Amino acid sequence: MKMRVFLVVGVLLLAMSRQSLSSASSAALENFSATDGTVLELDDSNLDSAISKFDYVLVDFYAPWCGHCKRLAPELDAAAPILAGLKEPIVIAKVNADKYSRLAVKHDIDGFPTLKLFMHGVPMEYNGPRKADLLVRFLKKFVAPDVSILDSDSAVSEFVQSAGIHFPIYIGFGMNESLISDFGKKYKKKAWFSVAKDFSEEIMVAYDFDKVPALVSLHPNYNEQNIFYGPFEEKFLEDFIKQNFIPSPLPINYDTLKLLKDDDRKIVLTIMEDENEEKSKKLVQLLKAGASANRDLVFAYVGFKQFEDFTESFGVNKKSELPKMLVWDGNEEYFMVVGSEVINEEDQASQITRFIEGFREGRTEVKRINGPSFMGYINSLIGVRTVYIIVFLVCVFMLIRSINKEEPLRVGTREEADHASSSSSENEGKEYRPGDKED
Repeated sequence: MKMRVFLVVGVLLLAMSRQSLSSASSAALENFSATDGTVLELDDSNLDSAISKFDYVLVDFYAPWCGHCKRLAPELDAAAPILAGLKEPIVIAKVNADKYSRLAVKHDIDGFPTLKLFMHGVPMEYNGPRKADLLVRFLKKFVAPDVSILDSDSAVSEFVQSAGIHFPIYIGFGMNESLISDFGKKYKKKAWFSVAKDFSEEIMVAYDFDKVPALVSLHPNYNEQNIFYGPFEEKFLEDFIKQNFIPSPLPINYDTLKLLKDDDRKIVLTIMEDENEEKSKKLVQLLKAGASANRDLVFAYVGFKQFEDFTESFGVNKKSELPKMLVWDGNEEYFMVVGSEVINEEDQASQITRFIEGFREGRTEVKRINGPSFMGYINSLIGVRTVYIIVFLVCVFMLIRSINKEEPLRVGTREEADHASSSSSENEGKEYRPGDKED
């Protein structure tokens, strides 16, 4: 009986303390302005309110013990006042996702730190740079106009420079803004869009177009440029825009693989021994020419030396003859073109052409990529978070069994009902402790 009284009192005290903390957190949020310039500490009582109150919120889901989180914190502190001073302020907030595990589960946090940008309440995972100055430049994209209007050569240059290198850039020269305004809204998260109303012949030379209207696409990070002269109908215009989200040929690494996620084109993949070798660089230039002539395919390349784990998925090992070409569906299957398995050093341009012709003509052998490790398969199938929950439930089951052995219950007693109730409460809890996510 005494134990039950203590439990009731404890629950009441806990509820009162939580209500007090919730009131304090709500009050702190009410007094906080988007232009305050400090990092806002949030919890499960006010995160949803903050996301509703502010148009743009970058939330850092962190854990106090995480080394990467500790290194990120001062960068966010430095970026916060700059982002707060924008015409459309961006609030930086943080949540101790290790302590508030329900928030971690709710927002699909599977590693620390995880950054999510909430735009008008809609979340997207932030995968950009994490140094303060670069982070600010990256985030400015999301509060910029859908389409910027440029009225001089200097305005064009300033626009390209301020856009940075992390997004593709589209500049419509001599185009009506209405032609790309819808695409500027639709693809705001993917690229910069602008229209140049007034420009000189020097700009035409600099961006290598000789007539207007023209839509120029730039990938500053890959030194790539393409030009579209029409027809300026919606379908053709959108095809050009979408095809130029990804530079081609694309160097494959952990970061660039993310770019392929939303592209439904097949990938012409060239596997080399070492992508930094001079002969490999020459082959990349030939692949670039092939990519320009085959915009319905994504051309990509990877070095065995640079990304061994990835290349092994396609049956490549230290004894394989390289370079070799294949066509990957971006998922579990890839195609070998019969008679064009390996690219030798003589007349590689012709060999690339024959490879593409063989693929289009269906002279292929379908293969499946090599399966991941057992843990990789488990993680991809059910996720790290689910593994933790399973482990926890097993522990709870073992604990219940041990209690049953130590204190056998008598059928029909009040003690049995009390124990059944407490066991049910235990099973409702979830322990959550994601891994340490690298920068």
